[in-house]
Parts: sequence; structure tokens; C-alpha cells
Amino acid sequence: MLPFHYGWVVVFSGTLGVLACLGFGRFTIGMLLPSIGESLNLTYSQMGFISTGNFLGYLAAVLISGLWAIRIGARRLIFIALILVGATMILSSMADGFLYLLITFTLTGIGSGASNVPIMALVTSWFGKRLRGRAAGFVVAGSGFAIIFSGRFIPFVNDASITGEGWRTAWLILGVIVLLIAFICLLLLRDRPADLGLKQAGYDENIDSPPSEINRGGQQSLYKRGIIYYLGIIYFFFGFTYVIYITFIVTTLIKERGITEIMAGNLWSTIGFLSLFSGPVFGLLSDKYGRKAGLITVFSFQMFAYLFIASELPDIFLYLSIGLFGVVAWSIPSIMAATVYDYVKSEKAAAAFGIVTFIFGIGQIVGPAVAGTLAEASGSFSSSFYMAAAFAGFAIILTTFLKKT
Repeated sequence: MLPFHYGWVVVFSGTLGVLACLGFGRFTIGMLLPSIGESLNLTYSQMGFISTGNFLGYLAAVLISGLWAIRIGARRLIFIALILVGATMILSSMADGFLYLLITFTLTGIGSGASNVPIMALVTSWFGKRLRGRAAGFVVAGSGFAIIFSGRFIPFVNDASITGEGWRTAWLILGVIVLLIAFICLLLLRDRPADLGLKQAGYDENIDSPPSEINRGGQQSLYKRGIIYYLGIIYFFFGFTYVIYITFIVTTLIKERGITEIMAGNLWSTIGFLSLFSGPVFGLLSDKYGRKAGLITVFSFQMFAYLFIASELPDIFLYLSIGLFGVVAWSIPSIMAATVYDYVKSEKAAAAFGIVTFIFGIGQIVGPAVAGTLAEASGSFSSSFYMAAAFAGFAIILTTFLKKT
């Protein structure tokens, strides 16, 4: 007998899974692209297409991953998808040109989306409403651990490389780590508490037993339930705005604020460190005070982070922007996963979260393109960050009208 509920083993496994599929499978590309571009003589547009290919693969996967989780089980899908991520990362380390890398990294994106959605849905299904937000919060912290690790590991490998192609070694090693994590997840994850004769951790009959309003529709298709799309629109605004910040913040610091590359890198690492606390802290907040309060608080932090970096204010506001964004960086995915499960319980949660995440993914693709075009036209990223602040404000307004489950 374990001295704690097995749900926390699922949380540990989910954290490793997110570290692998998002942290290594997506967020390391920003650090690898400069050396890859130099090694393979890629243009800036080709480098952009490689990143876009990953996002498109992710977007395609999240739409169907929930349905596949129902069909073959979340645990098996997570294992297969992580194997795809690790294998394609290893194949990417052997790339000899643009087209090869575009194909392999797009496949990595498919694996990332197909593993992330069932991980979040699976973890939330193991916990009652009182613990659901903080459990999901610990899981999304995996991305922060990956940023911190890759921020140190990749420069070290590049510096140690004799051939000048350290990115190949780095991607190979990271791919092998992802494969190992895939087998750990297969070993430790279980699809539902009932498989082990357990109830949800923190289960409370008063708040976890009654069917939610959205489930009273019986056999009504998920695609006809308006709340799914309403949550998706809110999540879209997060995807649209946060990706603008993480894509262009370092460029803004160096090109427009005159900060050295080393200092900008340290600030980026600071975001990674602060983000470790974002999921658990604000997941706990949403458990205690409600999903609506949690989402409004996080979007407010982000809105001010975007405003501070956009404005020509003293440097203290720049550091405030870094701090505000870092402490809430991954909190909305954890709150959103818990929110979706509050509305759509049981085995349909993964499919519902897949629909919501698909809409979110559209925001991730559109955001950088619009922000980059706007910055090119205005000569500064300030206009792009002001736009992000406005969209965060829209998300706050929409969240205030969310109905209680």
C-alpha cells in the first residue's frame, strides 16, 4: 500500500510526459534553430516554416487525440505519441536539409499534441474537484523544468562540440530521454481510479457526484455543446497572446531595449524558473475560489505583463513584466483542463479538451504571424504587445460570463 493516493503517481508521470512532449518536443526548438540554421544554411523564412510545421502538426493531433484516447485508452495513446516524439527528434538530429527537417519536426508536433491532450485529461480524471486544479498545475510545470534544463544543456553541448554541430548531439540525447519517459508513463499511468479499485483523490460526494449541467444532454454530441466553444474562445486568446510574448520577448530585449544576449538569456531562464510555480499555485487558487476567479486573475497578470513590456517605461517595469508573466506562464492550461472536466466528466473529457485545445492551437499559429507583421509595419514590437494586452482584456470579459457548473 502506498502512503499516498495513486493519483499523485499519475501526476508525477504526467509531469514527465509534459516535460517530454512540450518541453523537449516544442520549446527547445527556439534555442536549437540558430545553430541548425547556420549548419544547414536555412533562411529565416525556412526556419519559421519549420516552427510553423510543428504547430500545425500539434493542431492536427489535438483535434483527434481525445477521440483516440476513448478508443484505445489514454495510457496507450500517451505511450505511442511519446514514442513518436522521441523517434522523430532522433531522426531530426540526422537532418541534411530543410524538407527533411520540416517533415520530421511536423511529426514531432503530431506526437506532442497526441500526448499532451490525454495527459491533461487523464490527470484531471484522477482527482475530485477540490484537488483537480492543483494536480493539473503540477503537471504543466514540466514545461518549466524543460526550459531550465535545455537552457543550460544545449549551450553546454554546443560549446563542447568539435564539429560545430552540437545541435545534432543535443537533439539525439533529448530524443532518447523522451523515449525513456514514454516507457515510464506506460509503466506508471492508469486510465482511471477504478482500475485500481480507488475513488478520485479528494473525492467529495457533495460536489463530485451530481452530474454537471452539460452532461444532462445525454447522448448530445460534444460538437453541439456551446460551452465547449466558449471555453475554446477563451483558450484561443491565451494561445494567441502568450505565444507572442515567448516568441518575441528575447528579440525585444536585445533589439529594442539594448540588453545583452547573456542578460536576455538570464531573464528567459528566470521565466522558466518562475513558471514552475505557476501551475500549482494558480491551480490551487482555482480549486479554492473557483475556475472563473483563477482565469480572471491569470489573464489580469498577463495583461499587465504585456502592457509593461509594450510601454516606454523605466526598466523596473520590464522586470515586472518578466515576473508577472513568469509566475502565471503555464497556469491557464492547468485551470482550463480542470474547467473542462468540471463541465464534461468521465471518458468524454479528453475529447472535449481536444476540441478546446484545437481552438487554442489556432491562436498559437495566428498570433506570431499577426504580431510579426504588425511589428514590421510599425517598426517596433510595442504595437504587438499592446494588441496582446487588449486580447487578454477580452478574455477577462468573456470569463466573467462563465456559468457555474
